[in-house]
Amino acid sequence: MKKFLQEFKEFISKGNVIDMAVAVIIGNAFKAIITALVDNVIMPLISLAVGGLNFTEWKWVLTPAVTKLVDGVETVETPEVAVTYGVLLQAVIDFLIVAFCIFVALKILLAVQTKTKELLVKKAEEEVAVEEAAAPAETEMDVLKDIRELLKKEEANV
Repeated sequence: MKKFLQEFKEFISKGNVIDMAVAVIIGNAFKAIITALVDNVIMPLISLAVGGLNFTEWKWVLTPAVTKLVDGVETVETPEVAVTYGVLLQAVIDFLIVAFCIFVALKILLAVQTKTKELLVKKAEEEVAVEEAAAPAETEMDVLKDIRELLKKEEANV
C-alpha cells in the first residue's frame, strides 16, 4: 500500500498532470462562456430564423398524456411518453458551436504565437546585423599586413 501511495504521489507531482488539471479548469470556464453565448445569443437568432421554434420542444409523442378533470382542475393521470429528439438536436448544435469557437480561439492563439516568434527572430537578426556593422571593417592595410605575414611564414618554411 505504501508503494502504491508513493507512485500516486509521483504521478500527481508530475508537471503534465498539473497542466492537464489547469486545462480542464480553463476548459470549464470557457464552456460556461460558450454556453452563455449559445443559449442567449446564437440560439435565439436561430429560433427567429426558423419561425420562433425552440428545438428542445421538438418531440415524437409515443403515448399522449392522459388527463382527468377533477373539481375544475385538470390533473395528469398518466404522463406523456415521447422521444425528445429536439434536445439531442440542441446538444449537437451546441457542440458544433463550441467546437467552432475553440477552433477559432486556437487559430488566433497560434497566429499570435507565430507572429511573436517571427518578431523575435527578426529582432535577433537585426541585433546580429547591428553587431556586425559595429565591428570595424577590415581595411586594405590590414589585408596587406596579413598577406605579408603569410609570405614570411612560407619563406620560413622553405
